[in-house]
Amino acid sequence: MFQKFTIASLFGLLLIAGCAPKIRTNVSQKYQPLSYDEEVWVLPLDSTGIGLAEVLGTVKVGDAGMTTNCSYTVVLEKAKEEARKSGGNAVRVIEHKTPDFMSSCHRITAEVLRISPDQIAALKQVETEADSLIDHAILYVYRNGGAGALVSYNLSLGDSVICRVTNKFRQKIEIRTEGAQELWAKTESKASIPIDIKKGRTYYLRCGVGMGVVVGRPTLDLVDRRTGKAEYMGGKRK
Repeated sequence: MFQKFTIASLFGLLLIAGCAPKIRTNVSQKYQPLSYDEEVWVLPLDSTGIGLAEVLGTVKVGDAGMTTNCSYTVVLEKAKEEARKSGGNAVRVIEHKTPDFMSSCHRITAEVLRISPDQIAALKQVETEADSLIDHAILYVYRNGGAGALVSYNLSLGDSVICRVTNKFRQKIEIRTEGAQELWAKTESKASIPIDIKKGRTYYLRCGVGMGVVVGRPTLDLVDRRTGKAEYMGGKRK
């Protein structure tokens, strides 16, 4: 009985470990760890406007081989958790691999940074000024290529189709209905993500195609404004 329990428990632990993203951290400078509720800012690669940030090291988050819970939101949160442990209050994604036929995971490499209170105040000011200029919400939808180039799908907000997502696609959509809603798309399976629409806010939705049984499945990730803007404009220039 004890032997069976031990083997079953060990198998369960291995399964749980395999489902979690793989994390590798290389930090040369550490400060007092941040508490779990302190904000970690996500800066775009081109973030020189905030001034010089101190680079503490790097963190890589990717596929452990059996990883299933590895959307962009999840792996970015893992990177932010590692930053908190080192006293970093910002991360900057310097490499991002979207799901493909080699892996169903988002895989990122990010710099762990420490920015000053003045830099944080400047970032907040920029966001406040941008949000106050519009009387509706704006949703930027984009797809920058990757796996499943021939697969397209409708993107819906609640009961309404708002656009058709094709390969290398981008569209700016104005939304005038506030409140909690659902963004979703479906091919052979459905992908959905909640969104709390507020007037004056800007949202970025990264779309893609993950591995499926026959035609591939939609992937949807709401990303922070800095990352979304950089990816939206970066793909537009290609």
